[in-house]
Parts: sequence; C-alpha cells; structure tokens
Amino acid sequence: MPSKQILENKQAVVSELADKLKRAQAGVVVKYQGITVADDTEMRKKMREAGVEYVVMKNTLTGRACDLVGYGEIKEHLTGMNAIAIGLDDPVAPAKILKEYAEKIETFEIRVGFLEGKVIGADVVKELADIPSKETLLGRFLGSIQSPISGFARALQAVIDKEGGEAPAAEEPAAAAE
Repeated sequence: MPSKQILENKQAVVSELADKLKRAQAGVVVKYQGITVADDTEMRKKMREAGVEYVVMKNTLTGRACDLVGYGEIKEHLTGMNAIAIGLDDPVAPAKILKEYAEKIETFEIRVGFLEGKVIGADVVKELADIPSKETLLGRFLGSIQSPISGFARALQAVIDKEGGEAPAAEEPAAAAE
C-alpha cells in the first residue's frame, strides 16, 4: 500500500495536469517510442518556443486527469509509452510539431488529441497540423483585400497616363463671398 505522502503527490500531479488540460486550446497524445535523444531535445526546444508544454507521464495519472476534465475517451489510447503535448495559446502548434516528428520517426505516432473541449482522432490532428500558421493566414487575407484596391489604383493611373494629364487636384472649396 503506497504511503499517504506518495498518494498526495500523485493527486497533486493529476490535479495540475487536469488544470492544464482545462486551460488548453488543444493537445495531442503521442506514442513516445523510438525517438533519439537528439531528436527529443530538438523537439522539446521547438515545443518550448511555440509555447507548448510537453509531458511524459504515467498512463494512469494521465487517464485520471483526462477523466477529471471530460476527456475520458483518451484513456483507451493510453497503452505503452505515451507523452502529451498541451497547447495553451496556439491550437495548431502541438499538432504541427508532433506531425513533423511522426513523419520522420516510424515508431513515433500520433494517437489522439483534443481541441476546444472535444476529443479528436489522429486523422483530425494531422489535418489540424496542415493548417497554415496564423501569421500566414493573416498575410494571405491582407494580400487578398489589398489586391483589388491596388489594381484599381493602377487602372486609374493608366487612364491618367493615356490622356497625358496629371491626376486631378482636389477641388478647393469655394471662397466665401465677401
């Protein structure tokens, strides 16, 4: 029978993980096997830079934390060596980074994930990983709304150049009658 101290420590670990899962926008559970120390170090560095928490924890503790936040479906995927990546700010970052390593390392596989309070399958996690970054999407959006305006400006300039004139000056308001 474990001591009271050990049980309290495990309860604290479960409570802390459950709190992170509640606050997270997304997360991914991976089969953590066959990754070299060099790859693991590089991956963890990318995770930190992206604001993603990456934890290797006992399956029973992870399962209990998942139960506490309503992600009980995840427990069926918790066999063997697993790790969980938790994205508190960016819902796409954990999926992007882990997909990169899952494609590179044959035994490292995406098992399941969660997004906005719902458990999602590995296939949905991989689709999520293919979404461009927020900055890329904003750049594309701004480019698409800027394009018609700049095209209109070039067309106006072409008309002005063709007529050989200058752009009309803004009209001055009529002088007040004295």
